[in-house]
Amino acid sequence: MAKTKLVVDSAHSSIDFSVKHMMVTKVKGTFDEFETSIVADPEDLTTADIEFNIDLASINTGSEDRDGHLKSADFFDVENNKKMNFKTTNILKTSDDEYDVTGDLTIKGVTKKETFKVVFEGQGQDPWGNQVFGFTGEGKLNREEYGLTWNAALETGGVLVGQDVKISIDLQAKKEA
Repeated sequence: MAKTKLVVDSAHSSIDFSVKHMMVTKVKGTFDEFETSIVADPEDLTTADIEFNIDLASINTGSEDRDGHLKSADFFDVENNKKMNFKTTNILKTSDDEYDVTGDLTIKGVTKKETFKVVFEGQGQDPWGNQVFGFTGEGKLNREEYGLTWNAALETGGVLVGQDVKISIDLQAKKEA
């Protein structure tokens, strides 16, 4: 199959995260609004051009107070940093349907290389006759490397917010009409 522009179906896609809270549990959340640009052969991502622009103000952890704190200058500072951006720089096929997708991730003006494990989940036809493709991705980043350093020490030892953030991506896309 040749490279083609893929349109992500936001109703069937998500960008989720989790981070340790108080050293014992995880807080999970999602970014409700994001834009993607994908030009790829869905069955061979090695030559794909992939870009994500994530609206940081769309963060949703299920707690208005926590979301407000994450949007504040203590974390994302959404007043001055509207988007988080990821753009591919290299894609390595690691098995039949699995890839290491490396790219530049920019948060709060800091850009670092990050690699996500991506799986081509398959393809099918939706009820309207469109050919659809499924992808999942997982990765982990150190939030402190991007200037997201706010924390609070716990009386029992440790900190309130973990350093590592796990990212989970589920995408459903179809060829651009």
